[in-house]
Amino acid sequence: MVKLTRLVKTSGCAAKLAAKDLHEVLSSLPRKTDGRLLVGFEGSDDALVYDLGNGEVMISTVDFFPPVADDPYTFGQIAAANALSDVYAMGGDPKVCMNLVCFPSCQDLGILKQILTGGCDKVHEAGAVVAGGHTIADSVIKYGLSVTGFCKKDSFWTNAGAMEGDVIVLTKKIGVGIINTAAKADEVPEDLLEQALLSMKTLNRRAKEAAKGLCVHAATDITGFSLLGHLYEMASSSGVSITIDHEKVPLFDGVIDLARFGFLSEGVYNNRDYIEASVHFDPSLKREVRDVLFDPQTSGGLALAMPEPDAMEYVGRMSGTPACVIARVEGRMDFPVFVV
Repeated sequence: MVKLTRLVKTSGCAAKLAAKDLHEVLSSLPRKTDGRLLVGFEGSDDALVYDLGNGEVMISTVDFFPPVADDPYTFGQIAAANALSDVYAMGGDPKVCMNLVCFPSCQDLGILKQILTGGCDKVHEAGAVVAGGHTIADSVIKYGLSVTGFCKKDSFWTNAGAMEGDVIVLTKKIGVGIINTAAKADEVPEDLLEQALLSMKTLNRRAKEAAKGLCVHAATDITGFSLLGHLYEMASSSGVSITIDHEKVPLFDGVIDLARFGFLSEGVYNNRDYIEASVHFDPSLKREVRDVLFDPQTSGGLALAMPEPDAMEYVGRMSGTPACVIARVEGRMDFPVFVV
């Protein structure tokens, strides 16, 4: 059996272009306004939002990456769940998807079939359909989706709007990037790897739907730019500061030890370079704990800024999952993000 993760240098969302470099390019692009484009790339949101003029908005996104699992079917599931997550992070329901595929012409086509089947099954689980796509012959396998979803115009979420007094709820555990890096060296217990794979292929559908009727001031999903990176973007877009209690952040068992042993992807260093100067750490915080918070996540959970009573109700609705309150939103201080 071909082990897909051995064919690539970086896996999943850890393969993203460094955020610092990406923002440098995006900030130089010319801007063309459209009154119906309600959310573009200016605020580092998870997807674009376009007003359909009928009380609804279209939410559109695209995401793909190299293998993050050795099993092709599992990789397809994870890549699809990760792409679908951007629509959930905007408060929408995904409806139509298209495949994006890079695949070596010399590789067994049975592998490609399993990848696409895994993706298709996950899309169907989300209540959406796959309606075509695009393929390129490439030396490195990559797979993902473009996703189109919909939402009521007065109900979509952005990463801006977090308010002083809110708390931040996180819905999945942190540490899959470190686990995936260690797995390449065969240094991860099988049960821990299976926990990480299960988390990555779990849709954020329930996490989005559990917020129905509750007040969500801001939202994002935690992917390649790490927990710290995405909460930094939320704090910056909202004009607030976010204080994270590191002891409340749900972590996979053993991930701190893996970080201490140095199983860190390139994405950890990219994320640290991007925002470390904007984060104030308690001086007593150990380096390996900081590294976990900089760890790029693949198909991570949602982070929701909510009034505390709504957050408590939400966590109750998410019983049986890792969902918990990890941070508080405060008025803007010297740093966008504090870790205590």
